[in-house]
Amino acid sequence: MNRAMELALHGRGEVSPNPMVGCVIVYQDKIIGEGYHQKYGEPHAEVNAIHSVQNKELLSESTLYVNLEPCSHFGKTPPCADLIIKHQIKKVVVANLDTNPLVAGKGIQKLKNAGIEVQIGIMEKEGKSLNKRFFTFMKRMRPYIILKWAETADGYIARENYDSKWISNSLSRRLVHKWRSEEDAIMVGTNTAFYDNPQLNVRDWTGRNPIRIVIDRNLRLPAHLHLFDGKQPTICYNSIKDNISPNVEHIKIKEGNFIKQVIENLYAKRIQSVLVEGGSGLINSLLENDLWDEIRVFRTAICFGKGIKAPQIRGILFDRATIQDNDLLIFRRGDEW
Repeated sequence: MNRAMELALHGRGEVSPNPMVGCVIVYQDKIIGEGYHQKYGEPHAEVNAIHSVQNKELLSESTLYVNLEPCSHFGKTPPCADLIIKHQIKKVVVANLDTNPLVAGKGIQKLKNAGIEVQIGIMEKEGKSLNKRFFTFMKRMRPYIILKWAETADGYIARENYDSKWISNSLSRRLVHKWRSEEDAIMVGTNTAFYDNPQLNVRDWTGRNPIRIVIDRNLRLPAHLHLFDGKQPTICYNSIKDNISPNVEHIKIKEGNFIKQVIENLYAKRIQSVLVEGGSGLINSLLENDLWDEIRVFRTAICFGKGIKAPQIRGILFDRATIQDNDLLIFRRGDEW
């Protein structure tokens, strides 16, 4: 199962809104096949693993390990449970049940009805952590939301003129580009867009560019900003107009809880995860509305003396690391699942 989860990670940033899934097939304590879900819309992990087995006659005496319940419905691809039954695989070991209502135990039941032995819950906690984005999307009916910022030793994220370059070091910034490649979307507020003019793409890493999201309630951002260059899909949430142009969509949000409606719209668009890179107003709004799952903070030895205060950290310290002269602190909620 550990190997199945290692394989599943290879699909990070490529399979959303599907979960990451890996599969290993074992015959007499030897791995004879393995695979993972490589890209959304393409074959699932079980299909790739079964196809990798050279001698298909061994499958009827083999055990299949997969970190998520095999699907039982027709989607972009046929049901994996049907393929497992077709090859009469003897036993299936599963880490997590699929909480997608289209599956939700139906795959397990189909396997059992076909006489296949099924074991559930092996490395269950690790499996939930692996697919935290997927499980959060299904349970909370919103994207998995990561809040990220860099702060000085005296607790500021920018100077009074909104200048924040560069608080973190170059290696930390490269890590942020890796994070961008792993999430569906990246979000910033009006001031960050205006003063930093970020590209919000993946440059110092290899991977797909996320969907760019900017909050601009009163449409005061100038059209020459990188965000509106049409080079990657961009959504601008505002309170004035709806409009669609090449790779840039303006979506009007009605009066009320603005940020909550934005998150609801992202869920409707099946955006499974969002990396929020500032600024403090947007991050504080998400914190106040309890719309967050993870906080990633770079702390540096730099002092500003005065400026824009960093948001107040919430949650439980999950991990920490040293990146040259930066400290990286990662916090999570205590009630993920």
